[in-house]
Amino acid sequence: MEQKVDSSSIELILEVRTTNQHMRIPPNIDDSLSSSDVIVREGSNISLRCRATGSPTPTVKWKRDDNSKIALNKSTTVNEWEGDVLEISRISRLDMGAYLCIASNGVPPTVSKRIKVSVDFPPMLLIPHQLVGAPEGYNVTIECFTEAHPTSLNYWTRGEGPIIHDSNKYKVESTIGVPTYKTHMKLTIFNVSNGDDGMYKCVAKNPRGETDGTIRLYVSNPPTTASGPQTSENLWENSGHNTKPIHNVNDKNSRYQSNLNDVGLSEHKSSLDKSLNGGGSAVGSVGAGSNGGQGSYNWPAIQQGHDATNLSNQSDNNASVSQIFH
Repeated sequence: MEQKVDSSSIELILEVRTTNQHMRIPPNIDDSLSSSDVIVREGSNISLRCRATGSPTPTVKWKRDDNSKIALNKSTTVNEWEGDVLEISRISRLDMGAYLCIASNGVPPTVSKRIKVSVDFPPMLLIPHQLVGAPEGYNVTIECFTEAHPTSLNYWTRGEGPIIHDSNKYKVESTIGVPTYKTHMKLTIFNVSNGDDGMYKCVAKNPRGETDGTIRLYVSNPPTTASGPQTSENLWENSGHNTKPIHNVNDKNSRYQSNLNDVGLSEHKSSLDKSLNGGGSAVGSVGAGSNGGQGSYNWPAIQQGHDATNLSNQSDNNASVSQIFH
């Protein structure tokens, strides 16, 4: 017997069962909730944030891109820091650079974000030789060292006169140092004469401020060469059984004598004594000019014993560093 089944009378029941299965998701850094490159003033406090998602919850660690230590404050430095937020108190120019936040949770790949921190501060100057002497006819180089961020505009003037440019008389050089906020300024004066005697200023300025320093150049009469025997071009020095030449009297590379009174011996000694009491002396850089040869001339000069980095606290008040040098 055939039995017909009405499909409308059949009730079909479906049972859906779910299971809780742990999902493993690699880490991801959310840029919208993380810090980007920042520019801050020296001495301020900063907080860098790095928000990462994933399953399990990622761990965030901070390192410097150059592997140097992180200075959390003036007394605490670490190789790395763990946490979503990196806080640095009273940041200095030494803290400038790139920081990496690295997120990992055991599920590859590990991800990282690079955040560049720029620290702005007004220019500062270091003048190693504030007093330089040179004889007529020689070339002399004077120098200043600057620190500034953003990079400063650097130039030389003679006293309060116009800016000095490259010419037959002058050569102006600026060399970027390491770190890049340091610059070495040099001014070479060719074939110096009495008319070049006087004050020279190195000037540095950027949007955060400006400063300048003064160098005094003394020009003396040309040095006199000690006369030698008529029968020989060499002077000889006896030492026991050994006899050796001191110098050739016709050679500009030889040693020579100079009359210190030509530039005021008493004034120079007084200044030099202060330098020696402060821990040392220095010499100006002088070479032969149009008179020929590549002679050298060592002249005692005042040494300014300040390290520009050690003067960083002055930047908080925008003080003119040049006041320290005068």
